[in-house]
Amino acid sequence: MLNIIALMDFRLLKELQEIHAPAGDESTLKDFIIDYVEKNKSNWKVQPELIYGDAFQDCLLLKFGEPRTAIFAHLDSIGFTVRYGKELVKLGGPRLISGIKLVGEDSIGLIETELVVDEETKAISYKLDRDIDRGTNLTFKPNWREDESYIQNCYMDNRLGVWNSLKVAETLENGVIAFSCWEETGGGSVGYIGKYIYENWNVRQALISDITWVTPGVPHGMGVAISMRDSGIPRKSYVRKVIDIAKNNSIKYQLEVEDAGGSDGNGLQSSSYPFDWCFVGAPEDHVHTPDEKVHKEDIKEMIKLYEVLMKEL
Repeated sequence: MLNIIALMDFRLLKELQEIHAPAGDESTLKDFIIDYVEKNKSNWKVQPELIYGDAFQDCLLLKFGEPRTAIFAHLDSIGFTVRYGKELVKLGGPRLISGIKLVGEDSIGLIETELVVDEETKAISYKLDRDIDRGTNLTFKPNWREDESYIQNCYMDNRLGVWNSLKVAETLENGVIAFSCWEETGGGSVGYIGKYIYENWNVRQALISDITWVTPGVPHGMGVAISMRDSGIPRKSYVRKVIDIAKNNSIKYQLEVEDAGGSDGNGLQSSSYPFDWCFVGAPEDHVHTPDEKVHKEDIKEMIKLYEVLMKEL
């Protein structure tokens, strides 16, 4: 088993994590994926149709064969936006830890700075010898760490979900992969993506390729998490079908039950289209920090489960 893990190539994941794409500013990552797909699709089992443009904002769809199920993976990350002077406001829900390295770019050039958190007021700002252009988005500075069992860096959530989708794309014969935007700030793109997928291909099943939390009930190294619920409540008959497929294919998995958190599944559930959905993803520690940590065994099982789900659902 460790030999299989040792053969996993994470170079693309590392590259994805270095791309600046906070919520509302995902175009660079979208363009990277389009270029990646165009360069690599000739080696895939089925060459997908790429669907994007103004009507999809910065989202992207890959359509393979005759789809029955769609994978949703959000492109955006959390971060910070420069307000007035040296003030910052949160973009999504980053952990507030003084000294965290932040990067970005404004009209003057590339930026590397530090987060400053006032312990009394909890006001946040940045440390730099000049003011950064108002409205500039800052993200965590990447710091890749890898050993025999773990990988650790910023934005496993959700560049790992994106990477998983691109790995599944290599052998996918029938399905849709939807790369969405704004998930970290409450969504906004899943509704119209779901509408397009449903109305054009009558697809009503979805898997959410995202990353969840390590908890006392969902530890590292025990397999991919299948979420039975979080703040959203998927239809239990569909979740049972996902669990049965995992069980019948000897996939190492663990069941998650939470009352908080959410994903693109919430957007599908609140849409006017009858989508069944299930969140399936590896658990991570140090959530929403530059030190998000995932076990390689859980990543391996995540890819295996997605490959069989896309064949059998």
